[in-house]
Amino acid sequence: MAELALYLPVVIILINLVLCSDLSKTVTQFAYIVIASTHNLRSVHHSPPLYFSLPLSPSLNSPDLFLSVVTAFDFEMFMSTALKYRVYILVFTIVAVTASIAIPITVVNKIRASNLADSSLRASSQNLSSWGDSFDIDTDWENSWPETGVIRTYTFSITEVDQYVSADGVVKEKAMLVNGQFPGPVIRADWGDRIHVTVYNNLRTNGTSIHWHGFQHPKNNVNDGTSGVTECPIAPGHSKTYSFQATQYGTSWYHSHISGQYANGILGAIHIDGPASYNYDIDLGVFPISDWYYGGVDNLLNRVSDPLNPFVPGLPGSPPTSDNVFFNGTNINPNDLNHGNYAKVTFTPGKRHRLRLINTSADNAFTISIVGHTMTVIATDFVPVNPYPVDSVHMVVGQRLDVVIDANQPVDTYWLNATFSGTGACGSSKNPHPAAIIQYNGAPWWAPGNPGTPPRETYCADDISLVPVVPRAAPFASFSATPANTLNVSLAVNTTLSKVFWEVNSSTIDVRWDKPTLQNVLEGDYSFPRNGNVIEIPSQSQWSFWLIQNVSPIPHPMHLHGHDFVIVGRSDALTNPLDPSNVPIPFNPFNDAWRLSRTPTPIRRDTTVLPAFGWLVVAFQTSNPGAWIFHCHIVWHLAQGLSVQFLERPAEIPGAMDIGGALNMTCPDWRAYAPSDPFVKADSGL
Repeated sequence: MAELALYLPVVIILINLVLCSDLSKTVTQFAYIVIASTHNLRSVHHSPPLYFSLPLSPSLNSPDLFLSVVTAFDFEMFMSTALKYRVYILVFTIVAVTASIAIPITVVNKIRASNLADSSLRASSQNLSSWGDSFDIDTDWENSWPETGVIRTYTFSITEVDQYVSADGVVKEKAMLVNGQFPGPVIRADWGDRIHVTVYNNLRTNGTSIHWHGFQHPKNNVNDGTSGVTECPIAPGHSKTYSFQATQYGTSWYHSHISGQYANGILGAIHIDGPASYNYDIDLGVFPISDWYYGGVDNLLNRVSDPLNPFVPGLPGSPPTSDNVFFNGTNINPNDLNHGNYAKVTFTPGKRHRLRLINTSADNAFTISIVGHTMTVIATDFVPVNPYPVDSVHMVVGQRLDVVIDANQPVDTYWLNATFSGTGACGSSKNPHPAAIIQYNGAPWWAPGNPGTPPRETYCADDISLVPVVPRAAPFASFSATPANTLNVSLAVNTTLSKVFWEVNSSTIDVRWDKPTLQNVLEGDYSFPRNGNVIEIPSQSQWSFWLIQNVSPIPHPMHLHGHDFVIVGRSDALTNPLDPSNVPIPFNPFNDAWRLSRTPTPIRRDTTVLPAFGWLVVAFQTSNPGAWIFHCHIVWHLAQGLSVQFLERPAEIPGAMDIGGALNMTCPDWRAYAPSDPFVKADSGL
């Protein structure tokens, strides 16, 4: 609108043309001289007598059409003629001249900048908290969601490539891809839509399955996509169609859930549109951040599990250092800047942007910050939270954070940094300073100059101070730590097998691909083997509390399928968890009672950190019959056994879903293929 001020003098002069044709010539000439000299619209020549020459314009939108005259400006004529007319004509003329002088291009730019600066006010007038006529940000989606009747259909082809050239130009030993790309296609839907994904397994020897991370799947456990628990793997040359409803909204991802396979590349983002707790102008969409390894996951896992050849001498089970970190599937090669490209996120000056961050790594945790900008967190995993301003956010594997950023800085480029913890306990990379670039529209494409200030050290701990919009408080007073609700996590070295394991209550999980847990449920056989790590929870709609005690120096990102959990409390993160003098810090009901939440709105999410040598208490309601695993999301640790299965309300599972029909989609083919499978299962199977 500011640019219209430039045409105000022309509009007024046109009025003069109607009112007095004699005066119009001199007024028009005089006004145009001022416009031309002020705005450099034309070349103005000064010589006695004062004159200018204007070409005709073919455009009807140009003032040239009305000002195309060749004449001389006669000051005496102007004065004598002007006296004959009404005062208002002089007023119009004065306004025209004054406006053209007072609103040069520089002033217009200031007005434009002011309008951009006020765009946040315009954004705040937009109500993004509503969704249709009957739903909004305050709707508890565990109990109510839209029924849109819309089906979003996708087809995935899972393939493998040897000697795959990565986005940074370096060859990866083996990649496994979704539709030939990394990351795989984005699944996008609206809250309440149904999603159908047909997965074709075109791998050479591996089975596969796809897990829809964070989706609760009410009465639909059969579509959770966990090999050996909810299904048999999809055999090579065969397919399965997953069907589930987006009863939640926000940001998540999908990945294969079999033997660490997704670290080879089988993953992608999920974007579910719905209401928001904070207004914004532009949704930038999903932004997955992932560690990247040039070795194949099978070979890496074999070495992680070998106590005689660890990646860190003297530390059995120590993980490999990632070779790079990819932002939305790309990055430069830190050892050769001529290869690869920085990922770019585009900001519109003055606008408010939503960015959907996802940590899709195998191992690495990051602290994300944007130089010169703050962020406002509006969702943790699938849980909307009250807007929470921060300078940086820490994300462990599996977590999602939706943040809003105001583009209120000078038009330029800025680093989006992913910073590692200085403890060395939650990941490291051969790219020590991974980053993407924020580019404002109008800024040249160049590497930013200011690297920014390192964010505060998190000691590998995520922020548990965020407040959900929809409150759900567990009856904290009913919690007491007992052997029955305590899960002890420990590292074990089996010298007989020469292998490293992660155990829960001294047991390493080992699922059966040919007989998943739901097969036992279908048959009514609840005599699970010890290493099934099955924990039955028969009670209906009760709060189930769990104390997880870590007797190792490594923090673990713990993820629960089928539920969000309330984070009841946890111990402090150690500042130096790898210090050999550290000892486990057991939960003490007397000394640690104050650490347990008493707020009516404790944080909820589906993934959080179990501190090194510390403890974590979580709680969830038993409202979703099914077999749901609770596991560490570090690929190496899960493959080495760090998981349990919560068999929730087992008697109700057969009546809640068609187990037999679902198992028949993959199990007969898998059982026929497995005896000749050259790939030997050598880990937990998850």
